[in-house]
Amino acid sequence: MAVGAGGIQDKPWTDPKAQPFVRIQGVTKYFDDVAAVNGVDLNICRGEFFALLGASGCGKTTLLRMLAGFETPSAGKIFIDGVDMADIPPYRRPVNMMFQSYALFPHMTVGQNVAFGLQQEDVAKPEIAERVAEMLELVQIGELARRKPDQLSGGQRQRVALARALIKRPKLVLLDEPLGALDRKLREHTQFELVNIQEKLGMTFVIVTHDQEEAMTMASRVCVMNAGMVEQVGTPSEVYEYPNSRFVADFIGTANLFDGVVTSSTASETRVHSADLDGEIVVGGGGTAAVGATVSVMVRPEKIQVVPDGSPAPSFNTACGQVREIAYLGDMSVYHVELPSGKRIQLSRTNLLHTADTQISWDHTVRFEWHPANGILLVI
Repeated sequence: MAVGAGGIQDKPWTDPKAQPFVRIQGVTKYFDDVAAVNGVDLNICRGEFFALLGASGCGKTTLLRMLAGFETPSAGKIFIDGVDMADIPPYRRPVNMMFQSYALFPHMTVGQNVAFGLQQEDVAKPEIAERVAEMLELVQIGELARRKPDQLSGGQRQRVALARALIKRPKLVLLDEPLGALDRKLREHTQFELVNIQEKLGMTFVIVTHDQEEAMTMASRVCVMNAGMVEQVGTPSEVYEYPNSRFVADFIGTANLFDGVVTSSTASETRVHSADLDGEIVVGGGGTAAVGATVSVMVRPEKIQVVPDGSPAPSFNTACGQVREIAYLGDMSVYHVELPSGKRIQLSRTNLLHTADTQISWDHTVRFEWHPANGILLVI
């Protein structure tokens, strides 16, 4: 799981005096009696690359369509650059949207597709030609200006759709699963290109995606949604390293979750007895749960270390288990380890040695451990 971040670097969302560029206040959207979006509050900064992340049906696309004006909130308000969007139709909003299907006109050339929005606004032909050429060069398809969409690859059509969304210089660009139709290698390459284009133009981007790695790679901040509501908003590293709920911990990346009961809690550590581990778990940091509370302790697979044979084992955050599955991923290997309690966990190791030299194999018994600071306490 890559945990990077695109977008602005000065973190204006941490400034309590900063005015949000997009302000979503108590927005709810009902379809019949079902709340697709339920009481969402969000602030998005100017120049930010912001991601709405969640599974299908979580409300992220409905929220994006309300920003564009294609859906009307059942309750709540949306402000863009300080202006209430309630009575402003889609074509008058300072917004352009790039659709998942790209929605290119098949009878038009690449250049004509990109120029369409400017022609609708009666921009002078010389200016249209100049801006189209500039935008096609920006997305690196200048030589394709005379081709039709059916003569392009999926990646090239994606670039045409992006150029068309950017040509009118909107204040806000909305991206609805823009990379979903691309193969993995091209998608990864295009992620960094999109971030570079966004930073170069200084526009505010909001992307909807169900792809965790896509959101974590591109966004300055990520909003994790579930059942129409916001679960957590934070930088990619914040939502990955410090999830605020079991849902976020389990949804972002891979998480080992050990259930247990708090036995002691001080300013420096919390101790949890877990039947999953058949022992005591120590979590570093101040206690956030009372003694006797039922909690989960989250540990990421890469935080767990295999204890070499002959090394003394610590008295906590450790156990033995049998390797049941191995997934070789080239740069790393993932091990599924079954504990005596029957619980299975995952741990991962970077492949510093060739496969033939790897010492862990199926059905091997391994001892593992993790540092108290690498456990996150989640109140159930």
